[in-house]
Amino acid sequence: MSSQDALEDLQTVRDLLRYAVTCFNRADLFFGHGQPDAIDEASFLIGRGLQLPLERLDLFLDARLTYTELQHLLELIDTRVNKLVPAAYLLKEAWLQGYRFTVDERVIIPRSFIGELLRDGLHPWISEPESMTNVLDLCTGSGCLAIMAAECFEHAQVDAVDISSDALAVARGNIVDYRLGARVHAIESDLFKTLKGRRYDLILCNPPYVTEAAMEQLPQEYRHEPALALAAGADGMRLIRQIVLQARQHLKPDGLLIVEVGDGRAELERQFPHLPFTWLTTSAGDDMVFMLKADELPE
Repeated sequence: MSSQDALEDLQTVRDLLRYAVTCFNRADLFFGHGQPDAIDEASFLIGRGLQLPLERLDLFLDARLTYTELQHLLELIDTRVNKLVPAAYLLKEAWLQGYRFTVDERVIIPRSFIGELLRDGLHPWISEPESMTNVLDLCTGSGCLAIMAAECFEHAQVDAVDISSDALAVARGNIVDYRLGARVHAIESDLFKTLKGRRYDLILCNPPYVTEAAMEQLPQEYRHEPALALAAGADGMRLIRQIVLQARQHLKPDGLLIVEVGDGRAELERQFPHLPFTWLTTSAGDDMVFMLKADELPE
């Protein structure tokens, strides 16, 4: 069915959802930016394209679309299929653990497993959330983890650090949206370089960790994201190695370092065989996110 035929034949939200799912499946799209399959992707694109609450989309399935709405949504579907642009970029929004963030091609689309851990307040590793007074979100991107940390630890000042001024512009917008400007501070820095003298109770980081070989094999959807936020050298450890070696001097004596490493656990443990990594449980398993205490890190 052409777009013109669709304009004439599709009438309701239900009609358009069916059409979008068919288009997405025929195009064999890749879903890795928040939605697991064509049905959820179509629901997200259409529901949020209409500014409807996704959790109650069923209430609107038989609502008739205006010509303008239908035309707008068909354009989104066509762009998703033909240009392989992730839905989050088409809508300029992404969701992580119930938090909405504005995003565009200047930042990676939020999808960190650390968000799951923050949802639970990092229990049992942090037993007194009110004791957290200084938190660092390194490689902050859109600012998503920094904002979630500020919401989780209400007494904390949070530094949201990134090397990209473009990413920080997006992060600042999200910080304003959540009215956290007094507690979350966007800072441009190459990892710890401009943070001399600052020490934290908690350092969070979802850094670039994609190897050179994996970068060459990424689905086209990922190529719309900034390579700076993905590529991490031949072994995927370029930034993680620096973070492990430098973090101790930026942690308080009882501080914690928590880092997401993708599928890099084996390589990380090969490079640091004597470090007592604690691997935290997420929906992806027990090998995506590690924790080290300050006194466990290299001096």
